[in-house]
Amino acid sequence: MKVTYLGHASFKIESDGKTVYVDPWLNGPTSPIKVKDVERADLVLVTHDHGDHGYQEAVEICKKTGAYFIAINELAIQAQSDGLENVHTLNIGGSVDVDGVIVTLVQAFHSCGVGAPTGFIVKFPNGSFYHPGDTGLFATMELFGELYKPEVFFCPIGSYYTMDIHQAAVATKLLKPKVVIPMHYDTFPAIKADPKEFGKLVAEKSPRTKVEIVTPGKSLDIK
Repeated sequence: MKVTYLGHASFKIESDGKTVYVDPWLNGPTSPIKVKDVERADLVLVTHDHGDHGYQEAVEICKKTGAYFIAINELAIQAQSDGLENVHTLNIGGSVDVDGVIVTLVQAFHSCGVGAPTGFIVKFPNGSFYHPGDTGLFATMELFGELYKPEVFFCPIGSYYTMDIHQAAVATKLLKPKVVIPMHYDTFPAIKADPKEFGKLVAEKSPRTKVEIVTPGKSLDIK
């Protein structure tokens, strides 16, 4: 599984011949690419409709590539109204298998304008990840770890709008992933955070988890 960080909460994940984008805010100040640079996508997942999570870019990517758009029911219906045909209108707790990639929609504790805030747990034949969207800490993350055993956890650490580094370290402990990648920090002054300090906290609370600090535009191979 190859993970490319696209800044803020945006990722491209490639595994088993499939390419998945999550919250592709490619017009954001830290994104290394724009929609015009996207050559392939099979699935595009959007956790909620706040502008910094890339709904508009997701629609553009899907129109360009024919990728499936996946989001909570109301936001996915909006995408259909915006001209998309390949759409899955999931709701919390539900899953869909798209050509061998199983996408499960889970809850998040945040706000949004359409539907409800969500996260995604995605399982490829040879890899899995959990992108929680924007959220605070909640105890059910431990059940996600038991049920789905995500190998990679994309974890918000910036506080103000999401978890801070202390809550994020506890979330990592609950999930017990193989790898945790901090996200949603330093994009704006309000979400300034130190990923190295987060790494120290994770080393204390979840010593078997490897912390990978990835800068925008860089990729990481998860084996």
